[in-house]
Amino acid sequence: MSFSPVERLRARLPLSLKRLADLAYNYWWSWTSDRLTLFQNISPDEWQRCGHNPVALLETVSYDRLSQMSEDPNYIRRVNALAAEFDTYMAGAETWAGRVAPQISQENPVAYFCAEFGLHESLPIYSGGLGILAGDHLKSASDLGVPLVGVGLLYRQGYFRQRLNLSGWQEDYYVDNDFERMPMELMHDAHGNPVVVELHIRKRQVRAQVWRVQVGRVPLYLLDSDRDDNDPIDRWLTGHLYGGNQETRIAQEILLGIGGVMALQALGIQPSVYHLNEGHAAFCLLEVARQRLGETGQSFYDVEGWVRDRAVFTTHTPVPAGHDVFSGDLMDSFFANYWGSLGLTREQFMALGARRLGDPYEPFGMTVLALRMTRAANGVSELHGQVSRKMWQILHPNRSEDQVPIGYITNGVHARTWTAPLIGDLYTQYLGQNWVTRVADPEMWQQVTTIPNEELWQRHQILKERLVAHTRSRMRQVCQNRGESWETIEACDRLLDPNALTIGFARRFSPYKRGDLLLRDLGRISRIITNGSRPLQILFSGKAHPADEEGKRIIQRVLEWCKDPAIRDRVAFIEDYDIFTAQKLVQGVDVWLNNPRRPLEASGTSGQKVCFNGGINCSVLDGWWCEGYQADAHGKGLNGWAIGENANTSDQELQDRIDSESLYKLLEEEIIPLYYTQDEQGIPHGWVEMMKASMRTNGPLFNTDRMISDYVTKLYAPGGAVNTAPIAASLASKSLS
Repeated sequence: MSFSPVERLRARLPLSLKRLADLAYNYWWSWTSDRLTLFQNISPDEWQRCGHNPVALLETVSYDRLSQMSEDPNYIRRVNALAAEFDTYMAGAETWAGRVAPQISQENPVAYFCAEFGLHESLPIYSGGLGILAGDHLKSASDLGVPLVGVGLLYRQGYFRQRLNLSGWQEDYYVDNDFERMPMELMHDAHGNPVVVELHIRKRQVRAQVWRVQVGRVPLYLLDSDRDDNDPIDRWLTGHLYGGNQETRIAQEILLGIGGVMALQALGIQPSVYHLNEGHAAFCLLEVARQRLGETGQSFYDVEGWVRDRAVFTTHTPVPAGHDVFSGDLMDSFFANYWGSLGLTREQFMALGARRLGDPYEPFGMTVLALRMTRAANGVSELHGQVSRKMWQILHPNRSEDQVPIGYITNGVHARTWTAPLIGDLYTQYLGQNWVTRVADPEMWQQVTTIPNEELWQRHQILKERLVAHTRSRMRQVCQNRGESWETIEACDRLLDPNALTIGFARRFSPYKRGDLLLRDLGRISRIITNGSRPLQILFSGKAHPADEEGKRIIQRVLEWCKDPAIRDRVAFIEDYDIFTAQKLVQGVDVWLNNPRRPLEASGTSGQKVCFNGGINCSVLDGWWCEGYQADAHGKGLNGWAIGENANTSDQELQDRIDSESLYKLLEEEIIPLYYTQDEQGIPHGWVEMMKASMRTNGPLFNTDRMISDYVTKLYAPGGAVNTAPIAASLASKSLS
C-alpha cells in the first residue's frame, strides 16, 4: 500500500501538529494572515535555509524540535485555528462562481495554460510578470470558487539565478529543484503507476510525468520530462524556463500545448474552456482538434469552429518582435508527421500560423495561431487592447482597426498575497472583517478615509524599517560572497535610513524599461539624493535575460553608480530578485518608479501591489497606470504622479530627455516637498492623504478578484465576449475631494 506525500509527512509529525502537513501541501497557507511566522517559528534558521519551503522544513527539522512545538499551547491553538479555517475554505459550499456561473462545473473546468507560474518563492518556476500574474490568477480563481485547473511545465532548474561580480556584471547560474521535498505530488493512475503522457518531439518518443501543486481549491498540473526512459537531451526539455535556442523553445511549447492536453485527458479532465495565457501554449488548440477528429471522423475544418468555441486567448506582448515565431524549416522538423493526423497539407497547416497567407516564406506565429483558433481574445490593459488591435489588423484586412476582435481585461494582483499582514490588520479594523472577500467593492474602499493618519503612517514606517533590515542583510551577504573589502561589508550596516523618502525600482532589466533613466543627469540626481535636510534613497532590483547584453550593461551601470562614495549609503541594488524580495519592496517603499518607453508596457502589475500597502506610483502613462492615474483640472496628480507627456515618439533620445527632465522636476518640486512637509510628530499629513487616495482609487480596480470576475462573465461563460468599454467607468463619478 502506497501513501501520499501528505500522509507520509503527517506520519512524521507529533499528534498535535499533524494538520501542518495538510497546510504545507497547499499554497493556501501563503496568503493567510498567519503566513509570516506559522512555519518560521518552528526553526527560523532552517526556514531560511530551505527557501521558505514548508515541506522541506518539516522533513528536515529535528523531531525533538517538533515535539517542543507540539507542547506549546499557543502554537497548537494557532495551528488548529488555521486548520479549521482551511477546512471551511476547501469545503466551499457557497462561492461567487457558483452563484454567477454555475454552468462552469468541476466536471468541465476551465483549463488555464501558461509557460510559468509564480505562486511563492519556494516554487521557483517563474521569471517575472507573466508568471506572477498566472499565480495570482489561480489564487483568485480559488477564492471565488471558479472551477479551474492550471497547466504548465515543471522546470528542473527553473529560471536562472543572478550573481553580480565585482565589476557589476551579471553572471547566471542554476540550482536543481528537489521535487520530492517540494509542496507537490506526482500523479498516479488507478494501478499506482505514474501518470505519463507520450508524444513525438524531434522525431523521438518523449515521455512526461505529471505533478500536481494544490493552490487552494485549484490544482496546477505540471509536466516533467526528466525521466530515465527519455533520451538525455529530452530530459532537459523541462530543464530551464526560457532557456536554450529556438529548437528548445518549440519543443517546450509542444510539450506544454500538446502534452498538456494529453495530460488532462489522462487525468480524466474534460475542460469546457481552454484559456491560453500568452501564445506559448497555442499548439494545444491543434491537439484539441486532433482528438476531436478522432472522436467524430470529421475534417479539420468541420471541427475548427467547435475548438474555437471552447478557447480564449490573452496576449501580453505589445511589440511584434516579442511574439514567438518559428521558421518553415523548424516547423517541418517538428511537425512533418503531425499535420497529416489533422488531415491537412503542409500549406494548409502553415497557413494557420501565417500573418500573410500565400507567402511561402512567412514564419509560423504562435499568436497568429491563437488568434485564429479562439473565439475571444484580449489584451491586458485598455491601451494594450488598442495597441493589439493595431498590431493584428493584418489578420482582418476587411475591418477597421477598432473592429478588430481583440478587447481588453486589465490585469490585477491577488490582494491577500501582496498586502502586508500589518496593513491587512488595519483593513480588518476599518474596512471590516470581510474586506478580503469585498476587495473589488469601491464602496468598501471609501472607508480608507476613516483610518487615522497617525496609525497608517506608523504601520507604513514599520514596513519600511523591515525593508531596510532585509536590504542590509541581503547586501551584507552578497558583499561577503562577492569578496568585497571589509570596509564595504561593514558599510552595509549603515545602508539606508528608515526615515528618508524611499523609491523602489524593481523589474526585468530590459532596455525599454529604462532602468537607468534616473542616471541620465548624474550630477542632478546625486544632488537630490544627498540633500542633507530632505534626502532621497533608491532601491533597485531585477534581472536581465541571459541573452540581453544591453540589459546587463544597464545593471552594471546602476551598480557602478551605487558604489559612488557620495551616495552609497542611499542607493542599493538587491541581487537575485524573487517573490520574497518583491513583497518586501512593494510593502515598504514610499514611491514605486516605473518608466518604460510608451507604449511598450502591456500592463505591469508591480505598481498595483504597492497601492494595497499605501505606496504611491510615479510612472509613465502606460499600461495599467493610464486607467489608474487621476489628476485635478490643472493636471496635478491626486493619487500619484505621471512622468512625461502622454504621447508616443519614435525618437528615443527625445523621449528619454523629456521623461528624465519630467522625473527630476517631479522629485524636486512635488514628491520630495510633499513627503518632508511633516508635523511635530514627523507625520506628513498631505503625503498620507495621497497614500489613502492611492489605496481607495486603485484597490477596487486592480485586483485579480475583479479580473477573474471579468474573465468569467466575459470570456469563460458560454457565449461570452470581451467588453471593450472602459473598466474604470463604474468609478468615473467618484471624487477624491
